Amino acid sequence: MADNLIAENAHGNSDGIENSNKSSEPEGVVADLSRPSYQEIPGLLDKGLLLICDHAGNSFPDGYETLGLPDSQLSRHIAYDIGAAGVTRELSRLLNVPALLYQYSRLLIDPNRSIEDPTLVMRLSDGAIVPGNAKINEDEIRKRIESYYQPYHLRIENLIEKMKATGRVPALFSIHSFTDNWKGKKRIWDSTILWDRDPRFARPLLAALEKEQDIVVGENVPYSGQLKGDCLYQHGTVNGLAHALIEIRQDLIVTEEGQRTWAERLARIISNLFAEKEFNRALNEVKMFGSHTDHSVGSTEY
Repeated sequence: MADNLIAENAHGNSDGIENSNKSSEPEGVVADLSRPSYQEIPGLLDKGLLLICDHAGNSFPDGYETLGLPDSQLSRHIAYDIGAAGVTRELSRLLNVPALLYQYSRLLIDPNRSIEDPTLVMRLSDGAIVPGNAKINEDEIRKRIESYYQPYHLRIENLIEKMKATGRVPALFSIHSFTDNWKGKKRIWDSTILWDRDPRFARPLLAALEKEQDIVVGENVPYSGQLKGDCLYQHGTVNGLAHALIEIRQDLIVTEEGQRTWAERLARIISNLFAEKEFNRALNEVKMFGSHTDHSVGSTEY
């Protein structure tokens, strides 16, 4: 999950940001529905696992160009989660499970935020002003929600229902990546697991990763898994489905070799977990755990 900042607060209000540059967003852009906002990778629906990659791509629909950003900015973490898509595709192949990847840049609209979240459409991200978002209005935000955000989430819902129809409730596994340093401070973790209150998938996965002797593993760092309305909240927490989110440090998966290495590691770990009867029994049911965010005050940096 790429690092996002509006001013100094990931959940701050960007309306006060001044931008002397004229917005490069074309007026009256017609939503490009020539291709869906997501890529779907087929897999066996009865294996009990759905892979999700919210920040897979850094492209934009026709008419939006690059939101006024140079290509150098689009290759950074502000536009997408570097390496996450490659890990997801390879893991889907190795496990033969379905995967959904959001294809457009998170700068267009972030599918891993609630529609009420002020970071849903970023005006400023890690010091970079996004010209095409700087003067965005509510009508344009609504259009992006209806054209790109909602189709992705609706497809996740539909696929979950198809998987449940096989007689096996699926667990959700979301794949993200984070930068190797932040504001000059090196991050020590190779990978981390984010979760909220449902321990069924997250804790066994975390324990298995901690047994790997060649990596440093963290829990709910450098972000918290407690974000009301994010993708796993919408599809996991609310519906009682087991879920977990993995963050992998981007320098470890920037190459195809690194992506393949991590996909193979995760495939081995997940296969071993799913081979355990008790693990399967825990996951193969709908159970409500709720969220820490339902009773918390204030926002959590994420």
